[in-house]
Amino acid sequence: MKTQRVIRTQASSNGGTLAHEQMSRRIFLQTVSNAGAVALARVTAGCSGLRGACPANPDAYTVERQIVSQGFDGKTCWVQARAGIIPPSTAVLTAQKLLLSGSDVFYAINSRRSVDGGVRWNGFSEQKTLGRLPMEEGRQSCPCDAWPTWHAASGKLLMTGHVAVYNRNNALDGSYTRQTFYSVYHTADDTWSAWRTLAHPEGGVMLDGGAGCTQRHDLPDGTILLPVYGRSSTGARNCYASVVLRCAFDGRELRVVEQGTPLTIDRPRGFCEPSVIGHKGEFFLTLRNDEKGFVSISKDGLHYSEPVPWCWDNGEEIGNYNTQQHWVSGGGGLFLVYTRRADNNGHVFRHRAPLFMARVAPQSLRLVRATERIIVPERASRLGNFGITRVSENESWVVVSEWMQSAKGVQACVDGGGDNRIWIARLNWATRKQRHA
Repeated sequence: MKTQRVIRTQASSNGGTLAHEQMSRRIFLQTVSNAGAVALARVTAGCSGLRGACPANPDAYTVERQIVSQGFDGKTCWVQARAGIIPPSTAVLTAQKLLLSGSDVFYAINSRRSVDGGVRWNGFSEQKTLGRLPMEEGRQSCPCDAWPTWHAASGKLLMTGHVAVYNRNNALDGSYTRQTFYSVYHTADDTWSAWRTLAHPEGGVMLDGGAGCTQRHDLPDGTILLPVYGRSSTGARNCYASVVLRCAFDGRELRVVEQGTPLTIDRPRGFCEPSVIGHKGEFFLTLRNDEKGFVSISKDGLHYSEPVPWCWDNGEEIGNYNTQQHWVSGGGGLFLVYTRRADNNGHVFRHRAPLFMARVAPQSLRLVRATERIIVPERASRLGNFGITRVSENESWVVVSEWMQSAKGVQACVDGGGDNRIWIARLNWATRKQRHA
């Protein structure tokens, strides 16, 4: 039986201490015998320990870090790792290879499955249906930035994302129209359907739009709040607008039913990579901007308030910029996962590691600084492209791969400890008694 070493880490409290953390609590080691072997390190955030029950409050949760895979060939690396859950216990994780010598040069999406809640995984399988397609003048289109999420109304795992276009030199073609792609998972043979693109209504508020790296929210009636970003009919071409679309999905086809009001800002590249969540009768939207992250709120999920920068509860900006933020709900609370500038992560590209999580104060739209924890540790590689998986009312996952590109080259990531690990950080608000009931 092969045993991987356990990563000894501890969820850190407020303050931004990013040194490699030492485990001060009991380690739980899970060993398995197949190629999908994983190591689990269980740590406690916001409660007294593993043996006792956590208090019934949203800040009391455990973090269990799992290494799904590690190692790379020095030329490509796994990126855009995210997972979806098919109840009760099947998990499907998708990722794609990135060419390290290029900029956002992606190849076919791969998929792997677990039937025991993510403990054991089969190997990655390249999905021929989710690969590049030829276009005119030697260009190629490629689905990317994918996010698989369970759609309860249809009983299907639905993946959405963005379409990248490459020219003859394998570089991004900046003249292309942004598109959203989608694909449906086939449980019987562990494959995905051929990717299709979402049609935008003629004469709508958006000229185009892609759902790259965007977190969606499904409504009780089965319709989907899908955030996209692209060019609006009234906005400047060099500033993206973000909008939430209400979509219908019948298990095969995704179509737009209603469009919200686009949001943009006259700062470099505008608003992109929006993510949405519903929480206690309201909807919250977080937005990426080159200079800082923003947040907005809505009553209907389509029309949002004027976005404001993410700040701590004392009014200071958190220091997030030019990368994603996504939502977690658990323990009755609302949380944000993000990266930010800190005292000692300047060596990481755009400060994109570690991954932090803090509780959101919904009325003020601010983060409670005292609740900040490190969810995935910094190892010199960027962690800014990640996903959230809602497993149950009491459990969510943060899934991320170590992106092995740095301003100082791949070797700088290696020297800092990075090896293209795919991490799952399991967040659990249940007590120990509940977990083992």
